[in-house]
Amino acid sequence: MPNVTDFDSSVNPAIAVWEGPLGLPEFNKIADADFEAALATAFPAHLVEMDAIADNYATPSFENTIVALEKSGELLDRAAGIFWNLTGSNTNETLQALELKLSPEFSRHYSAITMNPALFARINALYQARDGLDLDAEAARVLKLTWKSFVRAGAQLDAEDQTKLKAINERLATLGTIFSQNVLADEAGYALVLETAEDLKGLPDSLIANMAAAADERNYVGKHAVTLSRAIIEPFLTFSERRDLRETAFCAWVARGEKSGVRDNRPLVAETVKLRAEKAALLGYDSFAHFKLDNTMAKTPENVCALLETVWGKARTRALEETVELADMVAMEGQNHSVQPWDWRHYSEKVRSERYAFNEAEVKPYLQLEKMIEAAFYTAERLFGVTFRKVDDVTAYHPDVRVFEALNSVGQRVAVFLGDYFARSSKRSGAWMSSFQDQHKLGDGQTPIVVNVMNFAKAPAGEPILIDMENARTLFHEFGHALHGMLSNVTYPSISGTSVNRDFVELPSQLFEHWLMTPEVLQRFAVHHETGEVIPQALLDKMRAAEKFNKGFANVEFTSSALVDMEFHALDPDRAADIDPMAFQADVLAGLNMPEAIVMRHATPHFAHVFAGDGYSAGYYSYMWSGVLDADAFQAFEEAGGAFDAVTAEKLKRFIYTSGGSMDPEDAYIAFRGKLPTPDALLAKEGLA
Repeated sequence: MPNVTDFDSSVNPAIAVWEGPLGLPEFNKIADADFEAALATAFPAHLVEMDAIADNYATPSFENTIVALEKSGELLDRAAGIFWNLTGSNTNETLQALELKLSPEFSRHYSAITMNPALFARINALYQARDGLDLDAEAARVLKLTWKSFVRAGAQLDAEDQTKLKAINERLATLGTIFSQNVLADEAGYALVLETAEDLKGLPDSLIANMAAAADERNYVGKHAVTLSRAIIEPFLTFSERRDLRETAFCAWVARGEKSGVRDNRPLVAETVKLRAEKAALLGYDSFAHFKLDNTMAKTPENVCALLETVWGKARTRALEETVELADMVAMEGQNHSVQPWDWRHYSEKVRSERYAFNEAEVKPYLQLEKMIEAAFYTAERLFGVTFRKVDDVTAYHPDVRVFEALNSVGQRVAVFLGDYFARSSKRSGAWMSSFQDQHKLGDGQTPIVVNVMNFAKAPAGEPILIDMENARTLFHEFGHALHGMLSNVTYPSISGTSVNRDFVELPSQLFEHWLMTPEVLQRFAVHHETGEVIPQALLDKMRAAEKFNKGFANVEFTSSALVDMEFHALDPDRAADIDPMAFQADVLAGLNMPEAIVMRHATPHFAHVFAGDGYSAGYYSYMWSGVLDADAFQAFEEAGGAFDAVTAEKLKRFIYTSGGSMDPEDAYIAFRGKLPTPDALLAKEGLA
């Protein structure tokens, strides 16, 4: 860790040196405005380090080039680690203004590094001589990935094309930031206020309590608010008997990012697609999809589309069958309207209740948030031998954030875990895992500091916080990501934790979801919030019988989004030059014969996975690709005789959760499972076989 005296007086020492409990930053000593000064120092300091590596008179070696790169930029890492986490989970006008200003500066900074010809010359010399360097497997992979990352960032382009690429990258960084801020503004600014008992018709007590808390937070005291947080909007659409209110809320939900004026994301998408196509062409790829997939397990758009289309055909057929069932339920109630998107969740719940004598509201009293957090911790302990101890006297970046110490089997700290579970207007929607710092073993090494961010609805003071099964799965999913970061055991920072191929990164998270539904977990932690009664076996049986219900809808929602993502990014520069994003989306969906009663899970103007940065651009499919892996991976435990089989868990930990990017994903999976999977297990899991 650096010393305070290593930096000039303009840098807040609390950003540069983390001296809080457990090695956390002292958040209460950091002001929003401090980040600009810290980064103004960090950027040039990092470039000085890069120049020192590039201009080293000594012959390039792995130590003086690659290891030096891995060790560089500590102040930048610390400042950025705090800054980007805050902009996502606890932002404000000051941070948003800084985010907009700094996003292109980050892009410009990293372009200066990857396009430094002397620096790349040293990396390239090592890469070309790699077979004679006597590197171990991990070091050899770091060298390969470093070389490839520089090439993909334009290191081999001529000066003119590098200038073009720099400008494209900077503009894309700005566009992604504006896109994200627009969606957040639409979400934070919306509330459908309900004032009468009739407005609440059909809603379960727990949802009414959540909506009362949301109304109080927005100063609608004594009323109830439908917000655009999934924890409220989805159950409202499911249970509300007021079709007019369902339509109003649904239309607001799907229209995020699509309002005319300064918050309109449609022109941002058009420009983003155009620039991405130009970027790919500069780098020698047929399309941006080809560029992104070149560095994944899938390899090509053709492989991705083969999987998506296999699922699409089966899912669409099933969804049309489901539509008929819902229409029959509408008719049984004496209504004569067709099934519309704001009807689907409502009537599918009624059909499920009738067919399986199962109602989601029956389960919710047994799913206390606190118990589900305990359940995730218990599962990690049973599988991987890691325990979690809550630390109460630590101040994080928001009063709601909980701090835990992750301990190994002999009581040594292996990570720090932050749990940020509740929705607020300063937080973007969804759920995610991030880190303040990543694990590595260079020098003195570094303990990972990992955060899970959720958007669960708060209950009124003194009442238990109940979540539905979908939110419980989300909690397990994100904790699977967190374990991937916390259990990392690699030497080099660049391959730590979740620094793996995009279509492999969802395996640890989606796989971890499976344990939520095991008898060992449910019978221990799914207990009634009033009586303490364990969830009845009869209710579990009904729930499991209904697991594959409505899977046509769920897979059409997802797969249509993934296919639209791929189509946007399969465009060459000429075709991408001047598109109307909504007309393009409509054309793709028409070509798929999209069922009229279902919409994309993420319509283009709020498709943050794809357009708020390029993390999942041409990559939304990866949830399904990883779904093939996770369905097959859990079968390994079933074949071994139990969900907590110790031998299988040890292999899972060693090859999947601790190895980070130190192995090629295919090699890592084969080392765990002995073979690569086919889509069969996924289709069976989804009830589409």
